[in-house]
Amino acid sequence: MELFGTAGIRGHVAERVTPELALAVGRAVAAEIRERHDGNDGDEGAENGGPGPDPEVVLARDGRVTGPAIAAAMESGLASGGVSVLRAGRLPTPGLAYASQGRYGVMLTASHNPPSDNGIKLFRDGVEFDRELERAVENRVDGEEAPAEWDAWTTTERGDTLKSYLDAVETYARGFGEVDGRDDQDALDGLRIAVDCGNGMAGPATPTVLRELGASVVTLNGNVDGHFPGRGSKPTPESLRDLRAFVADANEGVTEPGRSGSDGDAEGFAFGIGHDGDADRLVLVDADGDVVHEDTVLAILAERYVCRSDADEPVVVTTPNASGRIDERVRAAGGRVERVRLGALHEGIASVEAADDTVAFAAEPWKHVHVPFGGWIDGVCSAAVLARLVAADGLDALREPVTERPYRKVSVDCPDDRKAAAMADLTERLPEAFPDATVNTDHGVRLEFADASWTLVRPSGTEPYVRVYAESDDVDELVEQVEAVVTSVVEAAAQRSH
Repeated sequence: MELFGTAGIRGHVAERVTPELALAVGRAVAAEIRERHDGNDGDEGAENGGPGPDPEVVLARDGRVTGPAIAAAMESGLASGGVSVLRAGRLPTPGLAYASQGRYGVMLTASHNPPSDNGIKLFRDGVEFDRELERAVENRVDGEEAPAEWDAWTTTERGDTLKSYLDAVETYARGFGEVDGRDDQDALDGLRIAVDCGNGMAGPATPTVLRELGASVVTLNGNVDGHFPGRGSKPTPESLRDLRAFVADANEGVTEPGRSGSDGDAEGFAFGIGHDGDADRLVLVDADGDVVHEDTVLAILAERYVCRSDADEPVVVTTPNASGRIDERVRAAGGRVERVRLGALHEGIASVEAADDTVAFAAEPWKHVHVPFGGWIDGVCSAAVLARLVAADGLDALREPVTERPYRKVSVDCPDDRKAAAMADLTERLPEAFPDATVNTDHGVRLEFADASWTLVRPSGTEPYVRVYAESDDVDELVEQVEAVVTSVVEAAAQRSH
């Protein structure tokens, strides 16, 4: 059974992520934890950077209607598996990750999926389970793990960990550089920010942190509601249309939106923020109500983190579909970029650190790991750090050095059973078609050109497509050429299968 995708286990609550599955996964997780703590997988004591000697799991959920039932089943599985359980209630996913430091964590969330879905994400010491741990859990679920002996079952405790997480984010953001020499107690100096929480777990998190930092915040869809009545839980240019219009209308005729004038009062909004259902994603909206490209946001943060690092050559970990504009800004700051498969930033960080290199920052589009703060994806921390940078320099100035070339993504139909053959052929055909390109085949086929254009071809992990990504001043021409090669290879694979 293959349970885990690129972001834990997700699916419809009546078909995939059922209470029965939550019970089985909870018991499997407990058994795996107990075995590792019993010494069958080496010393995992706190002195080695892992959870301490007493196996403990923090359990939290997002605001979905099905969360309480799934949490009850998960709690039963963990407790009957013989590990201590701390029920932390409703949290943003980064809040659960923070709470899992020094122990284990289970987050029940389907992130930006529809309200009928739910999901399970597993953490160890603030970092998502790697593939080895996920496979171990899958094997135990397949084997129908039995409960622990009756006298090893545990009693669940309850605790509130949200405040400590929010305090930590605020403290970290305050330390993110001085802002125009102003008193750090008013770090954002009344900067006006609009935040669309999407009826998700950002509601009790991002506005609170920004206000504590001194911002003036207006919140949209700030109440937690698992039906997501305000908009879809995935923040996109379309779903954020109300936020975009709200910011644009408020800024009409305003000279310096969101900035305090001579009378100390600010007008309009400096920018807007959109979150997903569990607050690990962030979308940035500029003063005109336009969505700032996700790779531009990534490039801004990556450059700043590299500049702040003391390492000789700081590393930024990102994914194959991320823009070349990131490489340009990281190189300009004296760092380098390493790419890892989608959904595996934590594995990429571990790989770089195992080579005794320093990771300054890690991100894929929309999702950022603030490595000096913690090893998890954190949209709340992104909001606070970006607000600090905007307060210091202004959003336009932050964007100015970033070269934003046209970007496109297209999908070529390809049944799942033909993807492997098609990709094997494409590793030869694409370099032949573009002999002047630098080729990387670690995660699909990525071609980079001398003018900083690039293209990536990779199979979709969830749908019957081969994806084509491209960024170039002549992006339509590049996509047309690449798509023609991909289509011919997929068609040839289909003919061979008949």
